[in-house]
Amino acid sequence: MPHPVETPSERDVDHDPVGLHRVLEPAGVLPQAAERLDTRRALWPDEVRVRVERLNLDAASFRQLERAYDGDGDAVRAAVLEIVGRRGKMQNPETGSGGMLVGTVEEVGPESPLGLAVGDRVATLVSLTLTPLVIEDGLAGWDGHSEQVPADGYAILFGRSVAARIPDDLPAALSLAVMDVCGAPALTARVVRQQETATVVVVGGAGKSGSLSLAAARDAGATTTIGVVPNQAEADLLRDAGLADHVLVADARDPVALSEAVRSVDPGRAHVTVVCVDVPGCEGGAILSTRDGGTIVFFSMATSFSAAALGAEGLAADVTMLVGNGYAPGHADYALSLLRGSGGVRKLFERRL
Repeated sequence: MPHPVETPSERDVDHDPVGLHRVLEPAGVLPQAAERLDTRRALWPDEVRVRVERLNLDAASFRQLERAYDGDGDAVRAAVLEIVGRRGKMQNPETGSGGMLVGTVEEVGPESPLGLAVGDRVATLVSLTLTPLVIEDGLAGWDGHSEQVPADGYAILFGRSVAARIPDDLPAALSLAVMDVCGAPALTARVVRQQETATVVVVGGAGKSGSLSLAAARDAGATTTIGVVPNQAEADLLRDAGLADHVLVADARDPVALSEAVRSVDPGRAHVTVVCVDVPGCEGGAILSTRDGGTIVFFSMATSFSAAALGAEGLAADVTMLVGNGYAPGHADYALSLLRGSGGVRKLFERRL
């Protein structure tokens, strides 16, 4: 895309730490809600420009694109390029989700509070749905068949963005996969620590966020951990990883089947239920699987929060429901520590890569 020639200092727009100055349309919304962002290279004083090496698409977004184009990798690649080119960011119009990226800092504004320096290799810990992004290589190195996307281009971080330096002891692709979901284990641990005793159910326990959430629940003192997976193959993987006390095979979209499976382990149901699957329709099963006074944490971008709220009301379920927002202080370091400390978690991640 052609880039305007004027620099930020030539425009009558004050810069804002959350990026309001980068919103082109509609006016007055936050960057995540914007239809189109300003992607010019020139920086406002508190911004950072990152040379992109790899994108990690949100699982719900990637699966939707795969389904929409019948697994045609070329069509998926073209769709991602069209979205980024039109919107100036990667935000799937169907799912509303994006992902994150890895890259190298190439310029830092004089007022940036992020503590980054030119040459730092970083993973962004804010969503691609609010990150100005330009792709310059046509995604030539990506076959359209994986969530991780080799790319060349640049992205802009705002004063309120969050980024973490890539650790030297882990491959970049592995670090990116962990940081993409690092909010899940941090919040899971926080919720479990608030319980005197806790049966914790993780729906999607063999996935990235699910495996880390199981490890976090155990680390936080859960008395019983239950991993729910959709088929026997994933059950075998999760048992081999040793992350859950019990592994159950159940369709999370079937409320009765999921609830009965959980009750077979704990008749009182879960104190904490964590939903990490990237398919819609899991709200009712999570509610039925959670005891009165318990907590449900939804980390899936496929969750319908109206279905969750109305479902709990209709079932007279006295449960607290939390939206996993992907951020907690220290979440990246905590997730990486769980990966380093658990051979089972690392094995599941490396298998998926």
